[in-house]
Amino acid sequence: MTTLRAFTCDDLFRFNNINLDPLTETYGIPFYLQYLAHWPEYFIVAEAPGGELMGYSECRCSGGNVLMLCVFTVMGKAEGSVAREEWHGHVTALSVAPEFRRLGLAAKLMELLEEISEKKGGFFVDLFVRVSNQVAVNMYKQLGYSVYRTVLEYYSASSGEPDEDAYDMRKALSRDTEKKSVIPLPHPVRPEDIE
Repeated sequence: MTTLRAFTCDDLFRFNNINLDPLTETYGIPFYLQYLAHWPEYFIVAEAPGGELMGYSECRCSGGNVLMLCVFTVMGKAEGSVAREEWHGHVTALSVAPEFRRLGLAAKLMELLEEISEKKGGFFVDLFVRVSNQVAVNMYKQLGYSVYRTVLEYYSASSGEPDEDAYDMRKALSRDTEKKSVIPLPHPVRPEDIE
């Protein structure tokens, strides 16, 4: 049985099994501590029966509020403009430990973020994913996300390889009754062009 509890600083040293995945974007401890210090009420961990962390997702749910749950770890804040119908939830990272994959945990995390974004009045949820990560792209499509635009050279490469493009994928929420937020852009953009 999965246990939900408050996220603690010690958890930062327990999720290496998740963060060492080559497709997972990782951040320095100060990044996580900043979110934990500013929004501790939004940090919740989900543990497997043996006490290991199963996965996490970091999300921004537009507007400055943050949520983090650890398997079930969601870190989020809201961003965008309500006037321009761009108020939305943004997934910063979603990763599940290899031994806990194919159990529906990623889908559950995304569902939680979407529910939070709905409650905050978001028009859509978006995320960035490597173009080469077809497993993730297909999973997001199964969850109702579509490619809104391609962002050229979004991910920095290591070892002298070229930078990698990303898909900005979106899913409209109930507030976007006309689904304007998911109409694909006809051309790619550069990272500096993203608001």
